[in-house]
Amino acid sequence: MSMGTNSVKVISDGTFMLDGGVLFGQVPRVQWETHSKPDRRNRVRLSLNCLLIQTPQKNILIDTGAGSKRLDRLKDSLGLNGNKLMKGLKEQGLGARDIDTVVLTHLHFDHAGGCTKLDRSGEVLPTFPKAEHIVQKAAWDEATTPSERASNIYHSDDFMPLHEKGMVKLIEGDTELAPGVKLMMTGGHTAGHQIVFVESGSHRIAYVADLIPTAHHLALASISANDHAPNDSLDRKRQLLEMAAKDGWMLVFGHAIDQRAGYVEFRNGRTQFQPVEF
Repeated sequence: MSMGTNSVKVISDGTFMLDGGVLFGQVPRVQWETHSKPDRRNRVRLSLNCLLIQTPQKNILIDTGAGSKRLDRLKDSLGLNGNKLMKGLKEQGLGARDIDTVVLTHLHFDHAGGCTKLDRSGEVLPTFPKAEHIVQKAAWDEATTPSERASNIYHSDDFMPLHEKGMVKLIEGDTELAPGVKLMMTGGHTAGHQIVFVESGSHRIAYVADLIPTAHHLALASISANDHAPNDSLDRKRQLLEMAAKDGWMLVFGHAIDQRAGYVEFRNGRTQFQPVEF
């Protein structure tokens, strides 16, 4: 989508499957299975959505999907069908060296796995060798010293090689990345989880990552069991939905397959969602 001086495009790194109980938290299966049909192992298929923002000055990539390092290992457990990001960038006329900035909403493997890759000798190398990688310090601290609850969601080879090469920039709090491109720290899903706002003219887009992973998570009670601080997720989600409805922000979800984007409004005290092609 062209937005005046900025253009925005959703690029998927592929799909994976997540346990439905984890995905929807305290929402009972009898409710969520009406819209998200699970497989025989109780897993729901999700997309690995990334966002490409092209400004007059730089190419900015938001999140990198799961990458290629663990394709074989995760094929059975998570049904991973990934490693599509580079093909998607190529379709936009871009290669890995054309990416100037990578913003990581957080460092879970399904968002940061594509930051690095294996060469033929098995060495881990940066996927985007010229890019500065931006992450909230709180997210970095959690990922580098994970608790027992989160240790299987983080993989140090996704981000430590970047740190060793001086390619990571840690920020603290809300930041203006470029004219019309702002980062907002929400917390909730992880410490330091952040979302991205893009404005150009009358267009307003919010990439909400895992604060609202799919349109089926617009309901306030639908919060992943993986969330670090679910009550914080609840508060920030409520604030975001009120702002989106009031000011006309289009929401882009981090894991939606079909309804990847749309607008929200409140009618009779309930959230109404209007999907759009994006």
